[in-house]
Amino acid sequence: MAAGSSSGGGEDRSKSEADSGFLGLRSTSVDPALRRRRRGPRNKKRGWRRLAQEPLGLEVDQYLEDVRLQERTSGGLVSEAPNEKLFFVDTGSKNKGLSKKRAKGRKRSLLLKKPLRVDLILENTSKIPVPKDILAHQVPNAKKLRRKKQLWERLAKQGELPREVRRAQVRLLNPPPPKAKPTPQDTIEQPFYDLWAKDNPLDRPLAGQDSFFLEQTKKKGVKRPLHLHTKPSQVPAVEVTPAGASYNPSFEDHQTLLRAAHEVELQRQKEAGRLERQLALPPVEQVATQESAFREQCQGLLEESDVEEEPGEDQDEGLEAGGAKASATPVRLATVEKKTEQQRRREKAARTLRVQQAAVRAARLRHQELFRLRGIKAQVAQRLTELARRRERRQARRLAEADKPRRLGRLKYQAPDIDVQLSSELSDSLRTLKPEGNVLRDRFKSFQRRNMIEPRERAKFKRKYKVKLVEKRAFREIQL
Repeated sequence: MAAGSSSGGGEDRSKSEADSGFLGLRSTSVDPALRRRRRGPRNKKRGWRRLAQEPLGLEVDQYLEDVRLQERTSGGLVSEAPNEKLFFVDTGSKNKGLSKKRAKGRKRSLLLKKPLRVDLILENTSKIPVPKDILAHQVPNAKKLRRKKQLWERLAKQGELPREVRRAQVRLLNPPPPKAKPTPQDTIEQPFYDLWAKDNPLDRPLAGQDSFFLEQTKKKGVKRPLHLHTKPSQVPAVEVTPAGASYNPSFEDHQTLLRAAHEVELQRQKEAGRLERQLALPPVEQVATQESAFREQCQGLLEESDVEEEPGEDQDEGLEAGGAKASATPVRLATVEKKTEQQRRREKAARTLRVQQAAVRAARLRHQELFRLRGIKAQVAQRLTELARRRERRQARRLAEADKPRRLGRLKYQAPDIDVQLSSELSDSLRTLKPEGNVLRDRFKSFQRRNMIEPRERAKFKRKYKVKLVEKRAFREIQL
């Protein structure tokens, strides 16, 4: 490549020296007339470049560019164009005898017909026709369609027509009755009906058919559940803000709102303080020291070391205990004796007697309860009163909790902060009024309070890979 570049530079210098007609001042310069012209292969790319840089190549390029320009502007070479296309005879205006009014009207019509400048810019000014798109003129299955057409032409001579033609003729002979377009009056007179009722007009065509078939073919509508008729909460969708949060509120309303916000803040501080007390460290007197920890570790070791027994005595005691257990087992088994027939009869008679006595006692108690019907009625009335009181209490508790948000997920509903401004922050004009709250956040909290969505928290972003810090080389060079 270096040799080629140097040779190329030498050729350029020789051409410039030959054009100037002066001999170079360098020691290596040679007379341009004596220098031999290098002839290289013309079928290579470097041969194309050399030919393009020579005067003959430049003249050919300029000529071809001029021909292309004439083809674009005039549709062909100007030297080959006829005189009628290049020149015209000016015979003057033909409308000299027209009146000014008529000329003015025609000028206005010509102005209206004149295209806009924007359209003229977008027009194609090239005189070269667009090359024909062969694919646009091709018809899919052209040979098949042509043969089919020839077939039906032969059949038409025999009196047979295609099916589509026969159907069209039948429709022309027996046209369908025109459909009446529904008018607004018909829409008004149409009776209303319940979509979920049994006598729904939409279900009449399906009457008498198999219910299983209708369910499997998705033709039978889904029965609307009863719980969809009730709202999940009785809280209004849009709650009216307190009067103290309005623009230019009264002193009493603003103080009431401030008191409510103050109570919420006090409750929050109490919860924070209770949590701190539960998580606080024990007092100094109860803090474990190294000595107390060592004493606890050694507790029970000294007593066991003082009362040490010999292994022989333990073995003797173990053997004695084992012998006692072994001797006790056969004695207990020997004391268990089989009952006689007389003992079994006496036990059976005793059980029968106890059952009879229990039945007599129960009958006597039932007979005595007839004389205490008044007391039983009082007890029943007292029990019914207690049950009614509990039922009313449960109903009242349900009504009180109906407006409260239910536990729908793992998180509890957190009421939003009260939007309130201090007395010093109140503005005296709407221009300087500071907006409070957010409409989007308010709607989101309203959905949670009305049990329409569960309380949520913002998803935490957790990076799966460890961030690698790299100091770039350019920055390190700047620091140096």
